[in-house]
Amino acid sequence: MAIAISHSEPRSGRIGIRTTPAQEHLLRCAAAASHKSLTDFILDSACRTAEETLLDQRFFGVSSEVGTKILELLDAPAIETEGLRRLRDQKPPWE
Repeated sequence: MAIAISHSEPRSGRIGIRTTPAQEHLLRCAAAASHKSLTDFILDSACRTAEETLLDQRFFGVSSEVGTKILELLDAPAIETEGLRRLRDQKPPWE
């Protein structure tokens, strides 16, 4: 789900954060070691972490055997139960 981050697009949004002196020092040292401005370093790091967080909620990896079993279960016809019959026969609220 990579979101295209354009570095040529003008920055109009603003995010303010407060840090401890130790956190600021750590961030400035890491930015310098990366040959980036503090802003670029923080934005790149935050965007990368944001993408990972969102991907963790939408993607999970399984072995091919497990994937095949999941697909078989999804393709199998639904087991007819009383609850499923009631749900199927219920008139939708938008009708």
